[in-house]
Amino acid sequence: MARVVDVVDIDDPGDSRLDDFRDLNSIDRRPDLPTGKGLVIAEGVLVVQRMLASRFTPRALLGTDRRLTELMPDLTDPAAPDVPYYRVSADVMAQAVGFHLNRGVLAAASRVPEPAVADLVAGARTIAVLEGVNDHENLGSIFRNGAGLGVDAVVFGSGCADPLYRRSVRVSMGHALLVPFARSADWPGDLGMLREQGFRLLAMTPDPRAEVLSSAMTKVRDQPLAVLVGAEGPGLSEHAMRASDMRVRIPMSRGTDSLNVATAAALAFYERIRLPE
Repeated sequence: MARVVDVVDIDDPGDSRLDDFRDLNSIDRRPDLPTGKGLVIAEGVLVVQRMLASRFTPRALLGTDRRLTELMPDLTDPAAPDVPYYRVSADVMAQAVGFHLNRGVLAAASRVPEPAVADLVAGARTIAVLEGVNDHENLGSIFRNGAGLGVDAVVFGSGCADPLYRRSVRVSMGHALLVPFARSADWPGDLGMLREQGFRLLAMTPDPRAEVLSSAMTKVRDQPLAVLVGAEGPGLSEHAMRASDMRVRIPMSRGTDSLNVATAAALAFYERIRLPE
């Protein structure tokens, strides 16, 4: 039996029921700041659909009537959470959130506890390990690439941006809500733990002395693998490099020394899945 959607019409942008969505562009008041409400905000129909399918249960949705029509099959599914849909005009929505939202719908969810790294990677075949990746768009792209190219989980080392920041979630097309992740409480010590659990650690670097990526992937095709990537510019720390089993590079041409970190990670993920086990 289909669920009946709780549709609430609101015409006052100051209505307190919209507070979870208010001031999304504010530096210090936005609801997705971990130091504030710490909410997770999904933006757009596709990302909201992925939130509905994730471990992040929405508290409420805010959107126009058109987006309600598009989401109705998802919201009436018997497995869908029983949450209100605050139906507003585009103008009321813009006044509440602080800007005109072309995608026309938002969902807000509470954060959920993260697993320990050891629990996260148990049984995984391929994981991404990030250090110092502090750009939200790069982070979102890594999640999207990982979801499409066989990555089972993401481990965050030191200095990484928040994967649940609205921009990261949006750029990931909602996959930051679906691909499991955990933050290391012992960095870079957890790299040793990964090795103890059977993972081979491949550190991405532009160093011309490193092994070519495709060759390295062939050597580890039958083993659990952790792909290590670092920040734009400085790359991985020397501690992370020393903890890895191999340093690997992508051959470059025309004097280019490296690729964007999300692109480089995607190539590594592809090299991993193109080889049969």
